[in-house]
Amino acid sequence: MKYTIVGAGAIGGYLGVKLALAGEQVTFIARNQNLAAIRSQGFKLLQPDGSTLHATNVQAVQDPAEAGVQDVVLLTTKAHQVQDLLPGLRALFGPETLVVTMINGLPWWYFQRLGGAFDGTVLNSLDPNGALAAGIEPERIIGSIVYPAAELVEPGVVKLVEGNRFSLGELDGQRTPRIEALSQSLMAAGFKAPVSRDIRSEIWVKLWGNLSFNPISALTHATLEDICRFPLSRELAARMMAEAQSVGEKLGVEFKVSLDKRIAGAESVGAHKTSMLQDVEHGRAPELMALVGSVVELARITGTPTPTIDAIYAASSLLAKTLADQRGRLQVHPL
Repeated sequence: MKYTIVGAGAIGGYLGVKLALAGEQVTFIARNQNLAAIRSQGFKLLQPDGSTLHATNVQAVQDPAEAGVQDVVLLTTKAHQVQDLLPGLRALFGPETLVVTMINGLPWWYFQRLGGAFDGTVLNSLDPNGALAAGIEPERIIGSIVYPAAELVEPGVVKLVEGNRFSLGELDGQRTPRIEALSQSLMAAGFKAPVSRDIRSEIWVKLWGNLSFNPISALTHATLEDICRFPLSRELAARMMAEAQSVGEKLGVEFKVSLDKRIAGAESVGAHKTSMLQDVEHGRAPELMALVGSVVELARITGTPTPTIDAIYAASSLLAKTLADQRGRLQVHPL
């Protein structure tokens, strides 16, 4: 298959290296130093066992038009960056091109092809002017949940912390030939790629942790392990998750994992910095809308009180604004 990876960061690099080494044709959409590094030396993946995988048979371009029509487009950017990439992304689309949204948090397409009372509802927090819904046809979209943890340690070099699972799902829950083929391609590259008939419920289980651990980590500069082992922050995360569960259940979401087990899963990852903490430390805009603001909006739509989520959202939003206004970053350094 011809794959283009939009977002040559940690997850995009991980996917691209493995797919290229499995024989797929991989092109990265990249910029600046990352673009130059990939063009000159390919992409490297540092694995947890200390070994390195090096894919030199990859391409990198800045303009999607240079890549041309693709079989699969993997969106591995931050959620708030996708709209800025339109309409350039359309140069990658042919009649059968799949767009796989490998993005943290709630996706803009959440209510598309859903059926029921909320079908077609637009989430203003994720797609305020409807550009994404208009620019990427829902018929193209494959939902995905990203489970691995990784970090872009330098241009063209990704360090994998743990994980190799990328769940996939059609928006209407069907098990189609195209999603089966995509799953087989990812599995051939060494990933776990199960097909879900209820991708939204699985998105919520991942979001359940992200909406709490990410902003708490950004505000406290604590790792997942630290948050889960400190009683006060563990209880704070649990309150946020309980409020989110009430919202999700009103939307028909089935939480197949207990709250305590979800927290234990986060703790088992260890001393990992969440993506939002990494963003704060590097002066990047955090994914607040996709991870937290969208849940606040859904709480209003469903009439669900979320006082704890609201408070953490307010504090983390002010932190993001302060860093943006000052064009700064925030890190903790030993004395």
